[in-house]
Amino acid sequence: MSANKETIAQWIREKKTALGIEFGSTRIKAVLVGEDHTPIASGDHDWENRLTDGIWTYTLEDIWTGIQDAYAKLAADVKNQYGETLHAVGGIGISAMMHGYMVFDKAGELLVPFRTWRNTITAEASEKLTELFAYPIPQRWSIAHLYQAILNGEAHVSDIDYMITLEGYVHCLIRYLGFLLISHKSTRIILSYSSSYR
Repeated sequence: MSANKETIAQWIREKKTALGIEFGSTRIKAVLVGEDHTPIASGDHDWENRLTDGIWTYTLEDIWTGIQDAYAKLAADVKNQYGETLHAVGGIGISAMMHGYMVFDKAGELLVPFRTWRNTITAEASEKLTELFAYPIPQRWSIAHLYQAILNGEAHVSDIDYMITLEGYVHCLIRYLGFLLISHKSTRIILSYSSSYR
């Protein structure tokens, strides 16, 4: 970090910062960078996908409680280091798993538990799609999950309105909610999870 604390505090007040959030396999990380593009604060949340009914998954609540915790820790780091309360940032970027299977109906309800990249249950679909497209389609890709659900005759398929990745889901919901900020334990939390938001 090349800037002094007073300069960084000014960047925070003037929203000359950017927030990056990454949903990794075992940790959600939030990092705030300053005007000079160097990290100035961070927070994280440990999470782990779980095996439920033979499917590796995270719940939607896992997603939102995780982002809240990582952001709260980042905001606390900002307050600790610079004496500033983080009210807003100049920009935000999200990085998350781009593989797996999240399908929703017209009401925005998740039809089956989120199937993460870790699942290896789409071998038949992967092989058939690879042959059809003459291009390797790994089991973790969303299209392999969708085609496998079709091949399995899974009941939810006829109710699918849209399919999206975790990264797309987080981007869309944050955009839809317009960065809803709520107070929680003297800090600002980026989103409040509720099934009514879906």
